[in-house]
Amino acid sequence: MFRTALRNVFAHKARLLMTVLAVLLGVAFVSGTLVFTSTISEAFQKSSEKGYSNVDLAIRPGDSAATDKTDPGAAPKLTQTTLNKARELPGAASVTASVTGFAALADKDGKLVGEGWQSSGANYDAGADGEGKDARYPMSSGRAPQHGGEIALDTKTAKRAGYKVGDTARMSVDGPVREERVVGIYTTDDGNVAAGGTLVLFDTSTAQKLFAGRPGQYDQVTLKAAAGTSQDQLKAEAERILPAGAEAVTGKKLAADQSEQIEKSMSGMQTAMLVFAGISLFVGIFIIANTFTMLVAQRTKELALLRAVGASRRQVTRSVLIEAFVVGTVAAVAGLAAGVGIGAALRSLMGEIGATVPSGPLVVSGTAVATSLVTGIVVTVLAAWLPARRAAKIPPVAAMSSVHAAATTRSLVIRNSIGTLIAGSGAALVLYAARLDDLDKGKMPMGLGAGLLLIGIFVLTPLLSRPLIAAAAPLLRIFGVSGKLARQNSVRNPRRTAATASALMIGLTLITGMTVIAGSVQEAVDKMATESVKADYTVSMANRTPLSPQVERKLAQDDQVKSMSPLRNSPARLGGSTEYLTGVKGDAIGDLTDLNFTSGGWDGLSGNQVVVDKTTAKAKKWKTGSSFPVTYEDGKRAKLTISGVYEGNELIKGIMVDTATLDPHMQRIGDMQVMVKTKDGPSESVKSSLEKAMGNNPAVLVQDKKDLSDSIAKVFTLMLNMLYGLLAMAVIVAVLGVVNTLAMSVFERSQEIGMLRAIGLDRRGVKRMVRLESLVISMFGGVLGIGLGVFFGWAAGKLIAPSLSTYALVLPWDRLGIFLALAAVVGVLAALWPARRAAKLNMLAAIKTE
Repeated sequence: MFRTALRNVFAHKARLLMTVLAVLLGVAFVSGTLVFTSTISEAFQKSSEKGYSNVDLAIRPGDSAATDKTDPGAAPKLTQTTLNKARELPGAASVTASVTGFAALADKDGKLVGEGWQSSGANYDAGADGEGKDARYPMSSGRAPQHGGEIALDTKTAKRAGYKVGDTARMSVDGPVREERVVGIYTTDDGNVAAGGTLVLFDTSTAQKLFAGRPGQYDQVTLKAAAGTSQDQLKAEAERILPAGAEAVTGKKLAADQSEQIEKSMSGMQTAMLVFAGISLFVGIFIIANTFTMLVAQRTKELALLRAVGASRRQVTRSVLIEAFVVGTVAAVAGLAAGVGIGAALRSLMGEIGATVPSGPLVVSGTAVATSLVTGIVVTVLAAWLPARRAAKIPPVAAMSSVHAAATTRSLVIRNSIGTLIAGSGAALVLYAARLDDLDKGKMPMGLGAGLLLIGIFVLTPLLSRPLIAAAAPLLRIFGVSGKLARQNSVRNPRRTAATASALMIGLTLITGMTVIAGSVQEAVDKMATESVKADYTVSMANRTPLSPQVERKLAQDDQVKSMSPLRNSPARLGGSTEYLTGVKGDAIGDLTDLNFTSGGWDGLSGNQVVVDKTTAKAKKWKTGSSFPVTYEDGKRAKLTISGVYEGNELIKGIMVDTATLDPHMQRIGDMQVMVKTKDGPSESVKSSLEKAMGNNPAVLVQDKKDLSDSIAKVFTLMLNMLYGLLAMAVIVAVLGVVNTLAMSVFERSQEIGMLRAIGLDRRGVKRMVRLESLVISMFGGVLGIGLGVFFGWAAGKLIAPSLSTYALVLPWDRLGIFLALAAVVGVLAALWPARRAAKLNMLAAIKTE
């Protein structure tokens, strides 16, 4: 039986080709994902380890919340005193202190350098006497920065931006443009720089003013152990000098933590990509099952003969499964090889799009190899199991007398009953989840219901195929005999049609559902961003870090500015929890926002009077006139009174306090954004004027409502394009399924096609018949997929709506039309080879075919 199985594989290798390709693509997706993520992860980890090679111990602040429960702004500070004590430790060979923060650098054309990666700044620690060298940043040319107005750049950044020693560079830390002279270029093993980021070095005093807000404070103190001193021994020494709330962490622990963080960040990407690979493999199951079902049907006489000469049912089943095992093994090995190539290509692609990653070898782990091989083999064997069982159950006498064992009425009734039950249960769960107001509670029943409904529709597809394909009869009549034959062939074997159409249905269901949800959410966010704001412009940092108060002062000097208000956040203790207070200008905010108040209004926003959003008020059981105690960021206490309750949204919500009240309690004032209303309204000239007031700073965004809408649309378009790209594999596999089914159907109907040719149907008519059959099956799958996708999009939207007040269902008719056209194109392309093959059949040879 083993030899028989191998002979059958080689005898039907052309018919198994599409099955091999379907499994190969899915396995390639899996192995490519694993190779790519392993390669990137190891490259980052190696780069990170280099960065910690000179660090045996780090002293850093602990959790501020755990330090002082009564003072929300309290945080352990690392001061010059801590640094001096660390330098006196007997086990420390060298000690360096660092202070870091955001620093955006523009190239000579005024564009941001390292866009998409972290742009950071740090200090060059020249030692206690200011004459030493910082071992972390050896200078390759020039010298280290020694006072304000001087910076040093890493070699990669200097090369990208075109800077050399002596040039003047434009940059920004918190809004205002700074012009600094490049005095040095250095090399570094910093992981962020290796990954394509930028690191600008300042002298310690300047860095402290820019990033810590005051001199004499550090973010971290790092120590290199003296010869003969272990990291644990150095840690024990350092723990005696730690300020309250600070912690000492060994270099090994820092590297391990960094490695774990990299693994977690890559895990999310890996999981997402594997989900889409799983979808492709799931779609491939339909092709595999269909292929083996048709092969079994075409070999019923052969299988009956095996039974007649003594083969048991188990042996027949095992024979078919061995065929599947061989096919799966070949596909898995080829898929693994293709996946390694995909992993290497993705690595190169990241470099092409500017997403630089640290250098390192291509990593093909044992896990990737084993997972790819097991996945390909297991998926193929499992998909072939039902056809194998059907093959064993065919009675020898029945098989010897009939080429096709048609499904009995009883089996179809059972199938339809089971399908109705599953689909009904799934629909009920989806509708139940759609009525829930809690997104977290609704996700589980929604996902389970969607899965059950999809399975139920698949089971019912043979039943649905007849009425839906019959609806296309009037259009098919235009093509005469070929159209009529195509319709009859499409419904001749409903199960086969169902399995072929379902592969395309699944891909289009996911694509349509995601498109509907993304389009509706985009519209809701756009509406929220534009309708709740009356300001003509919003000014913010490109990376959403806080703006300097100088930005507000510079804007106030522009003649076009009519009114403006910052939005600045400050932590405060309210009862037993930490909440954020939002500082706004009480006399201007009403002109800049368009929020509905359920009681009170902006007029009372001054002194200790505040306004609060409805959700917070409900949670805290507050109303207009309620008072509550607050502990500000600086530890001082006060009592605030609510003068209004407004309808908040995802963009504007929380407790609003007048800046005159909040600012004295903030340790460092920074604005998340500044809202501006101008005298002449939004225009290109006004926008240019505001940008000029900012020094034409590329790190600062000046956006009107259209810019805001465009930026939101850009995010959603990018997200959808990524999803389309990932789901494209499932559609390609579905195309292979249609090609496979038609090709095997042509082989199966060779005698019939020969007879049609004999009674007058020409080659063109045969081609048209096969093409129309393919088109009908693809459109059937397309209509089902788009219909289900719209339903799932509607249901998911009902679940999202309570947490997104402006949400409303938006059906993208243009894209739905494109998806339907895509299904038609799939049908036409899939039929090219089978139709040509059918037309080329020799008439007499085909008639003699058994």
